[in-house]
Amino acid sequence: MLVVGVVGIVVLAVAATLGPRVGVAAPLLLVVVGVGASFLPLFAGVEIEPEWILEGVLPPLLYSSAVSMPAMNFRREFGAISGLSVVLVVAGSLVLGWFFSLVVPGLGFAWGVALGAIVSPTDAVATSIIRRTSTSRRVVAMLEGESLLNDATALVILRTAIVATAAAFSFWGAVGSFAYSVAVAVVLGAAVGRLALLVRRRIADPTVTTVISFAVPFLASVPAEILGASGLVAAVVAGLLTGIRAPRDLSSRNRLADSQNWRTVEFVLEGAVFLTMGLQIRGIVESVERDHAGVGTAVLVAVAALVLTVLVRAAYVAPLLRGLAIRARQHRSLQPRLEDMQERMRTAEGQEEFAARSRRRVSQARLDRFAVRITRGLATIRYFLREPLGWREGTVVVWAGMRGAVTVAAAQTLPETTPQRSVLVLVAFTVATLSLLVQGSTVGPLVRRLAPPVDPAARERAEAERTELLDLLRRTSTAIPEPERPDAEPAVERVRASVEHRLVVLAAQRTALLDARDDGAFDADVLEDALADLDASEIAIELRGRGTG
Repeated sequence: MLVVGVVGIVVLAVAATLGPRVGVAAPLLLVVVGVGASFLPLFAGVEIEPEWILEGVLPPLLYSSAVSMPAMNFRREFGAISGLSVVLVVAGSLVLGWFFSLVVPGLGFAWGVALGAIVSPTDAVATSIIRRTSTSRRVVAMLEGESLLNDATALVILRTAIVATAAAFSFWGAVGSFAYSVAVAVVLGAAVGRLALLVRRRIADPTVTTVISFAVPFLASVPAEILGASGLVAAVVAGLLTGIRAPRDLSSRNRLADSQNWRTVEFVLEGAVFLTMGLQIRGIVESVERDHAGVGTAVLVAVAALVLTVLVRAAYVAPLLRGLAIRARQHRSLQPRLEDMQERMRTAEGQEEFAARSRRRVSQARLDRFAVRITRGLATIRYFLREPLGWREGTVVVWAGMRGAVTVAAAQTLPETTPQRSVLVLVAFTVATLSLLVQGSTVGPLVRRLAPPVDPAARERAEAERTELLDLLRRTSTAIPEPERPDAEPAVERVRASVEHRLVVLAAQRTALLDARDDGAFDADVLEDALADLDASEIAIELRGRGTG
């Protein structure tokens, strides 16, 4: 087993190096390598427990993705994300359940829905392929948000369908189970994420804080699963809260260590997921042959199911985009009114007018909160108008919804009493593999072909935004004048005082950027770059101080 692990790590590194050179995404290379390796004697005895994927690999991967996802973009796209991760998964499970019950003899609708739930959700790891393309940031936010949450919906449907095969199905019981699963997970994930930050902010050693961060997704997911809730949602919530609060609570060095180490963890886990997908093919095929079921028939069913998933997704995304376009027009009509309110709230007369219209006493804190709501509302409107979603983006949303290792792992959790279980597992594996190979290998060229012509106005807006951000940093810096020092003060003390002043300025600039982030005033990528520059400056100052201390 040790040899297998060492060989696997080497293969991950080789695939990551060769992939960009041959124009093929590394995850796709790993799947192909895994399929080929599954027929070698060295890997003949490799068996992957599905719980390793669902409970050991997914929580840290989802947590890490949630930490790095811009929280403001997630909030803005939450309506679309919740629809894709709940409504679409439910609809896909039912449609595919009906299809599977027709084409697989003796399966039945309940078991068909169970397999439909396995096949319906997109895979968070597979969706990582779309991050490497130049597609719209709104599309990336929607796809990442969907893949963070839809596994929970699918697993609840899977459990409900399995129960329905042995007992009477209760619609409201299923709804209650889903609501309980999500609610408990949200509370647990938020509590664990906040508690972990409170502990980590008191620890100066970056190595220790990073080790604690490795435990956070499991501290959130394991108790949630014990309580019958969704461990994956708990891990995602802990990650989202960490991503929001960490720049305020943790030092630059701690966050840099987190980022570097989690990138390594992501690289190894993601690669292992794709590699193990391919390694399982031999055992799955042998199981089907042992049960005297038709491998060719299962593959044809899988091809038809993959086509059906794309059609169902397209049927859902088309009206979703129309709804988003209608909402964007409504936002456009509200923009002048909100801009007028924002201008008035900046004056004492405007605040007095608002207080006079209110039926109860209005405190200054409430006036400030109202002004912040207006600012954030305007920023959201400008975001939607600046990044419209048309047919190009809709096509990418449909085609980039790939299945992956979660589908294979979930299929292997089917009870041994499942009718034609080996065939269902092979169908799920084939759907996931074909999705990765077909959709994954073509989504990059598709994005490049559908890319809209370069808009000079967009480039000007981006440049103006960077200029505005630099002005914010400059204003924040000048608002903290350097204290005057006596001429006779020793040079060492002058240097120390200058360093302390520079650190205070950097802290104030970071606070200003984070406040702007919470208000949605700037593009998430521009803000991330600016925050990274501040972190680099602070770390450099600390290192120079250590070297001269």
